[in-house]
Amino acid sequence: MSTAKSLKEFTIQSTSHHSEDAHHFVQLIEHIARAGNQLSKQINIAGLTDILGDIGDVNIQGETVKKLDLFANDAFIQSLRSVPQCAAIVSEENEDIIVLNDSPNKRGEFLFCIDPLDGSSNIDVNISVGTIFSFYKRKDSSKKVSKEEFFVQGNEQVIAGYIIYSSSTMLVFTTGDGVNGFTLDPSTETFYLTHPDIKTPLNGEIFSINEGNDHLVPEGVRKYTQFCHETSNGKRTHTARFMGSLVADFHRNMLKGGIYIYPTTTVAPNGRLRLLYECAPLAWIIEQAGGKASDGFSRILDIRTEDIHQRVPLFIGSSEMVEQAEQYMLEN
Repeated sequence: MSTAKSLKEFTIQSTSHHSEDAHHFVQLIEHIARAGNQLSKQINIAGLTDILGDIGDVNIQGETVKKLDLFANDAFIQSLRSVPQCAAIVSEENEDIIVLNDSPNKRGEFLFCIDPLDGSSNIDVNISVGTIFSFYKRKDSSKKVSKEEFFVQGNEQVIAGYIIYSSSTMLVFTTGDGVNGFTLDPSTETFYLTHPDIKTPLNGEIFSINEGNDHLVPEGVRKYTQFCHETSNGKRTHTARFMGSLVADFHRNMLKGGIYIYPTTTVAPNGRLRLLYECAPLAWIIEQAGGKASDGFSRILDIRTEDIHQRVPLFIGSSEMVEQAEQYMLEN
């Protein structure tokens, strides 16, 4: 592993063209990696410590809060609290924004959005989980930070990434110059570049959707999944793979080629996934890898956030597969 480039070495070299923000990017990414390392340790010993299970409460989303949800949330908040450039945070686990650095003499220049532990409902059964995050640069850091500053479009992100906790822990991110993946060496607590310049195939065979909701989804989605079930010369053309852990499904499909769909349903007419800290970061990542992300009709990165916990449907993955699914939506 000594010959591989470390995360810090990579970020110093790759962000230098961002001029005055280069040093800030290095700091922000370094603190994300630090918190991810802490969380990775806890996940790996979760069965040996009293950190599995529910806390007996629900979050702003109406979802059951796991003990690891709170640990993850606290780990990232505390890590970024020491970074003066970070002004405020929006987290899935908190109803309102969390203000960090907003005194007249110390106002941060960046806004942070995070789903601290995506897929946490699967943590008790050892299914891969992840963290999704992104940063935006404030338009005017001389003013007191407000919730309205988070009402942005995804195309305004300056850093977007995720960490997947599985057989190994990987940090994947973009600053607008492609997508790179780093694997954690637990012996040195250092992330090393293992997946440079990730490109997703234009097409693929994997489709990921909860088919248990087939009777609740739009007709266009039903017809697209029917198409995916069709055979050619007696052989299937697509393979269904759905873990119910967004980061895990997304990561596999980006590397192998595929599409992930979480559409609207009759019981969730706006969709289930959150725009600001789930869909927008992954949309920028997949576009930087050569893929596509939409709500079935419009580009995810062009949708302006109107509420910090706003939900949207998501069609994301290989561009040709997303475009074909969109065509089914338009025709139905």
